Amino acid sequence: MAKRTGVDELKLLGLLWKESPAGTRSGISKQSITALAVDLADKEGLDAVTIRRLAAEAGVTAMALYPHIGGRAELIELMLDHVAGSTYAKTGVPDDADWRARISAIADANWTSCQEHPWITDAAPGRPVPGPGASAKYEAELRALDGIGLTDIEMDHTLTALVSLVHGTARATIATQRSREPDEQNDAGWWANIEPALTAVIGDQTRFPTASRVSQALGEATGKANDPEGACRRGVTLFLEGLARQRHTDACR
Repeated sequence: MAKRTGVDELKLLGLLWKESPAGTRSGISKQSITALAVDLADKEGLDAVTIRRLAAEAGVTAMALYPHIGGRAELIELMLDHVAGSTYAKTGVPDDADWRARISAIADANWTSCQEHPWITDAAPGRPVPGPGASAKYEAELRALDGIGLTDIEMDHTLTALVSLVHGTARATIATQRSREPDEQNDAGWWANIEPALTAVIGDQTRFPTASRVSQALGEATGKANDPEGACRRGVTLFLEGLARQRHTDACR
């Protein structure tokens, strides 16, 4: 039977799609345990999410959880699907008449989801087993791309490229945030501390003239050693410009 990351995919499909009523004695359900796990991961990271910890938080035994969520590997898949399904809970599904605004809304919602649930950038599945949350998200995002002149395959490729851009830059942003001390707002202090030593080991200051100029400009403008959030905004802008040119070219054929 096909498996990935220790997950029985057919069993996982059942867990994802089957309704799980609350236990008559415990009061817990698949939904309540998954939401509890997501909240714990948001606060303390994915490593904090263990069956024993969740059982303690829910006031039940560990054995009481397994019928609802399977094992920890299945639970993580349930958590990812839960987060996917809540991506547009606050903003709503993109429905602006302007296709650029719809695509920007997709990028913004996915960026916000990564910031609110930073662990998802570390736990993204390989070959996805679609659950109701991920399926609803995919449907909503494809509808935002439908009717703008793309083929079905181009729609899927465009959406995958856009979400990958957002998740990649969000992952870099989260990594930078984690590397800072709690009271650090930017990288200015860190750079002031490391710059003399870096200058000394590089030696000849003309070795990397373009890199030196660009990094200095970025640091002066943002106070950051790197700026993945700015890169995301720039990437989405280029993404929209590329789509606009493709639509114009196709219209002229």
